Amino acid sequence: MKRPPSVRGRRAVRLAVATAVAALPMAAVLTVGSAAPLAPPLGACSGPDCPAVWPSPPHNGDFPGRDASINVFTGGDYTVNGRAAEVEGKVVTLGDLTVDKNGGGAFNMGVVGVGSRVVPPNGSDFVTVGGNVDVKTGDQILIGGSDSKGPAFGNLRYAGTLTGTVNIDPTGQAIKDPDAAAPYQSVLTQIEEVSACVATATATGTVAVTNSEATFTGDGTSMKQVFNVDRNLGSATQQIGLVFANIPAGATVVVNMLGAAPIINTYTGTGLPGDQTTEMRSKLMWNFPTSTDARILGSAQFQGSVMAGNVGGTTTIAQPGMNGRVYLAGNLIQTGSGGYEIHSYPFDGDLPDCAVTPSPTPTSPSPTSPSPTPTSPSPTPTSPSPTSPSPTSPSPTASPSTPAPSSSSPAPTGPTKHPTSHRPTSHRPTSHLPAPGSSTGGGGSLPSTGAGNGPVVLGLAGVGLLGLGGLAVLAARRRGRHS
Repeated sequence: MKRPPSVRGRRAVRLAVATAVAALPMAAVLTVGSAAPLAPPLGACSGPDCPAVWPSPPHNGDFPGRDASINVFTGGDYTVNGRAAEVEGKVVTLGDLTVDKNGGGAFNMGVVGVGSRVVPPNGSDFVTVGGNVDVKTGDQILIGGSDSKGPAFGNLRYAGTLTGTVNIDPTGQAIKDPDAAAPYQSVLTQIEEVSACVATATATGTVAVTNSEATFTGDGTSMKQVFNVDRNLGSATQQIGLVFANIPAGATVVVNMLGAAPIINTYTGTGLPGDQTTEMRSKLMWNFPTSTDARILGSAQFQGSVMAGNVGGTTTIAQPGMNGRVYLAGNLIQTGSGGYEIHSYPFDGDLPDCAVTPSPTPTSPSPTSPSPTPTSPSPTPTSPSPTSPSPTSPSPTASPSTPAPSSSSPAPTGPTKHPTSHRPTSHRPTSHLPAPGSSTGGGGSLPSTGAGNGPVVLGLAGVGLLGLGGLAVLAARRRGRHS
C-alpha cells in the first residue's frame, strides 16, 4: 500500500537521522593512547540538542535534550534479572541481550519514566545488539516514549535472533542487521585500553576505609585526582558511606578499584543538588581495570561513571539508581530487588593519560538502514499517529534522603556469571541467572524511580519482525508503574 506523503516524509527524516548517528562511532573513534577526555561516542553528550543542565532524579518532566553518545556499552552480554526496571539513553551490547525478570514485567530501554530524561535523537538506534535478543515469557522490552511535546522513538538493531515480546513506539523499528555491532568494535578496544591506561596513573591521594566509611583525601591541588583502592568498600552484606575531602573544584576524580572481585556497597548518593557526589558526578570515574567479578551494590542513587576493562569480566549493578555512563569490556548484569535503574548522565572529565599505541580505525562500517527480511508480513499499524502522542506524566517520586549505614541488612549478592565470546562471530545461548536476594540496607532504601508503560504490547516472537512494505509497530502506550 502506498504511504501518504506525511508518512514517507517522516521515514526519510528518520533514516537521515539514523545514518548520521550510526556514522558517529566511525567518525570520532579516538586516539586511545591519550586517555584524557573520552572521545565520542563515549563520554560527553554529543549532537546538536545537548541540554545545558542535566536534571537530577527524581525528574519526570519533559525531555530536556537529546544525546547521541552511548550511555551503556558492553563488550559481552547484557543480562537483566531480579526486578531491574529501566535503562536510559543509547545502549550498545556486542553480545546477547537477555531480559529474565523475577516475576516478569516490563523493562524500559532508551526512555525512562524518571531519570535525567535526556533521550537519544529520534530515528536513531536506541538499542544495538551484536548477538541475540531473548525476552523471557512474562517479560517485555519497551523502547521509546513521549513527553508533553511529542514522541521519542528509535530502533532496536540486532544481529542474531529475536524471541519474546518487544514493544517499540512508532515510528521506531526492530531491524535485523548481521553487521549491527561492526561500527562498535573499535569502541570495545577503546574501553579496554583506556581502562588499563587510567589504572597506571600515580595516586595523588589516600583512602582510609573503616567498617562504616571510606574517606578519599586528595592533595588539594591536582586537577586529576587519582585514588588506588586494593580492598572492598563495604562488603556483600554491609554498606558504608563514601566521603571525599580536599578535592579542588572542577577536578576529575578517578577511583581505581584493583583486584579480581572488588565490591562497592554504599548508601551514599541522593542525586539531589548540593549532595557532594551529585556535584562530582560528571567528573567522577570508577575504574575496574582487571576485575573478573565486580559488584556495585547498595541503596543509593549512585553517582559517577563506571569503566571495566577486562573482556572476561562481569560487572553486577544493583543500586536503585546508577547515574553515569557504564562502559564495560565484558558482561553486565543489571539486577536488584526493586525498580532499579541506570540513568543517562555524561562523563566530562579529563582522565589521566599514558602512552598506548592507537588502534586502527575500522574501514567497513555497518550499513545504517538495512531492510529486514521478514518471515511473515506485518499487519497494518492501528496505533495513533506518532506526531501527536499522549504525553507521559508519571507520578513524581518523593525526593530521597540518605539513610544511615547498617551492618545487619544484607545487600544483593552477585548472581552466577556466564562466559561470553566478546568478539563473537556467532553467539551461544545465554545461561540465565538467578534472581538476587534483598538489596535493602543502610537504614532503608531510596525509592525506586521506575515508571513503566501501558499494557498494549507487540509480540515479536521469532526472527520475522517487519514486512517490507511497512512498520510492524502496533502499540501506542502511556507510562504507568512497573509491574
